[in-house]
Amino acid sequence: MTQAVPRPVLQRPRVRIGLGLTAVGFLTFLLGSDPGSVGFNRSPATGYLQILVFLFGLMMICLGGYLALAGLWNGYQKTIIADIGLRMVATGCVIAIGSGMADLLGFGTHITPRIPYFGEWQEGGVILGEIVIAVGFLLLIPYRPPESKKDSEL
Repeated sequence: MTQAVPRPVLQRPRVRIGLGLTAVGFLTFLLGSDPGSVGFNRSPATGYLQILVFLFGLMMICLGGYLALAGLWNGYQKTIIADIGLRMVATGCVIAIGSGMADLLGFGTHITPRIPYFGEWQEGGVILGEIVIAVGFLLLIPYRPPESKKDSEL
């Protein structure tokens, strides 16, 4: 006779903290990407501070999303696909930060002391990073096949 394996309890605090961090990160991202919507825009150019704020918001989204999705695994062992998803989220974040801060890091088109210009190439790099992050999050979603009636009756 086989015994039923107890199922771990959902890690609700971790999921809630992750979702809260993701929501705050999204609001920070929106504030950085369009500060004029709340009356903070003082310059027609996209400055370093504005780029830093929306990239910080994107990092908060990545961290919060990872915490929430890792909490949904309920203590079960993560699959290789989920590990690949985590690495894709981190890689997408690095791509977005590297692309967004290209001028500050010295490999953009408007290297300091010139006024930073968030151009098409940087925008494309940030969007590519966001796509990689989204695919990574999709791979992190836990999938477990439905339990059969035989397993639940034991």
